[in-house]
Amino acid sequence: MSERRKHVQRRRFLQGVGAGIALGAVGGTAEAAAAPGHGKADLLLYNGKVLTMAGAFVPAEAIAIRNGVVLAVGSGRDLRRFTNSRTEVVDLRGRTAVPGINDAHFHPLGLGTNQPPLTLDLSRGAVRSIAEIRDLVAEAAKAKAPGEWIRGFGWDQGYLAENRYPTRLDIDAVSPDNPVALREWSGHALWVNSKALELAGITRDSQPPLGGVIVKDGNGEPTGLLLEVAANLVTGVMPDFTEEEKRHGLRLAVDIMHQHGITSVTDAGIDLGSVQRYREMLRSGEIRQRCTIMIAASSAGDLRETLLAARKLEIDRSWLNVSQVKIYGDGVPTQARTAWVSQPYVGGGNGGLTLPGSSVEEQLSHLRQWVLTAHELGFQVGTHATGDLTIHAVVDAYQAAVERFGGRLRHYVIHGDLTTREDLRRMARFGFPVSFNPQIKRSLSHQLVDVIGRERTDYQWPYRTALGLGVRVGSASDAPVVGLPDFREGLTAMLTRKSLATGEVFGAGEIIGLEQALASYTTAGAWQDHAERWKGTLAPGMAADVTVFDGDLLRTAPEEIVDLPIAMTVVGGQVVYDASTDARTPTASPAAAASGLAKYWSTGCCHG
Repeated sequence: MSERRKHVQRRRFLQGVGAGIALGAVGGTAEAAAAPGHGKADLLLYNGKVLTMAGAFVPAEAIAIRNGVVLAVGSGRDLRRFTNSRTEVVDLRGRTAVPGINDAHFHPLGLGTNQPPLTLDLSRGAVRSIAEIRDLVAEAAKAKAPGEWIRGFGWDQGYLAENRYPTRLDIDAVSPDNPVALREWSGHALWVNSKALELAGITRDSQPPLGGVIVKDGNGEPTGLLLEVAANLVTGVMPDFTEEEKRHGLRLAVDIMHQHGITSVTDAGIDLGSVQRYREMLRSGEIRQRCTIMIAASSAGDLRETLLAARKLEIDRSWLNVSQVKIYGDGVPTQARTAWVSQPYVGGGNGGLTLPGSSVEEQLSHLRQWVLTAHELGFQVGTHATGDLTIHAVVDAYQAAVERFGGRLRHYVIHGDLTTREDLRRMARFGFPVSFNPQIKRSLSHQLVDVIGRERTDYQWPYRTALGLGVRVGSASDAPVVGLPDFREGLTAMLTRKSLATGEVFGAGEIIGLEQALASYTTAGAWQDHAERWKGTLAPGMAADVTVFDGDLLRTAPEEIVDLPIAMTVVGGQVVYDASTDARTPTASPAAAASGLAKYWSTGCCHG
């Protein structure tokens, strides 16, 4: 395709050629609400449905953006006065624009480095059986020198033809000289071969660390499956990715986020070295994404010292906000059966905590001390807690910190699968939000009846109950757990509670409406970040972070929202993704917001 033709196609998306409507002729009766100050817009989106999430759930027609913030919203006719010949004008042609998506629990580096060629793609869309995984490992081994590690990520035994957990015997024959480590989709199980077990020193006599499981066969031999913290026995001897590989992974992750309409993300558990990487890449313009950072308590050494050092960082907190602490409380209520639950799993067992300590009392003591330290220093805490016993202990710790030090830091429960009504009431009383994972619900429900029973499967991630009790409820992908971070799939999950695999509804009583579901990805995420005064809505004066659907969201059936494409993503007033040309500009720096967009189209039709 010629460059001239590419330019024409791009211009058609932006200008709406063929629509026969000049901006001045766009109708509408809504009055424009303008931000304080003067000046013309850098960007105007008009002739669409703009859901501001500020006030009534009624769309405006147009939005004007200047210097990275929303200048005005209203009708195209009313917003004409904010344009001149330098304003970029985009005809939405009926498309829907919403506040930029805030993915409130994410692992960007994990997403980026879990992509080929660094890691084998073993997701449900890439493989259908253990046999296919074995073939991929065999091919990878041919390209590796003896002793080089083979990594993989994403297998889900519930979507594999054999419908069982894999073992080292499935891959030993094709990888005798290369250690293999294949991470399960949830991150809570690691499948390795005999070479990896050998390097880690794991034998039939090995005992797992507290909170971990070395799965063994009927003869007492390790099967090659390691659950929870037992996986650290192998990952601890694996070489880390190089710094360049990490930077490549982070760039790739940001590109993926932009393609999926994500403008803000909470990086759930990193160290200060990773914070420095973000800082350098944002300043250099390698990435453009708003990031809230959670410092991992488990790897912080002296948590107090680490947090004091984090407070001294000189950064623009609208782009990189090191404000939270991540605590890892328990496992997951899947076939791994590692979440700590009061009612036994089908077949027995109650799971347990994954906190450090040689007893439950020591583990809970670590939890309480970490929360108290973070709260005292003004850091918000988010704790991975999926089983009801873990969640109860976490809310206890949060309540104790508030009662001791005062303040409302909005400590929150991450995942919160089986949060009881009692604890939801307490969370509402103290202002503790919860971050649910609807994408996981959609892919996992059909597998859980045989693990936690039908009643708990239906209740898992109780959106309607939590909202009804007054809890702030956010939604997050937990990518790369779900493969790609697709909030559209999350919307479909919240609106239908249907299993991806079977179409069966799990928990019809917990279905919520579109406004509530969209709020969980926008206003709730901003509130969780203590950022509701400057992001999360498209009201005048707010950050100009915008996600545009390629269609009318309000008229799309709930089951079909997952397939509604993303047309455009805007971060701080700058287009970072445009589906009409698959154009992404991750090299722009935050400082570039003041200069407006890279110029797609200039016209004198609308100035005056």
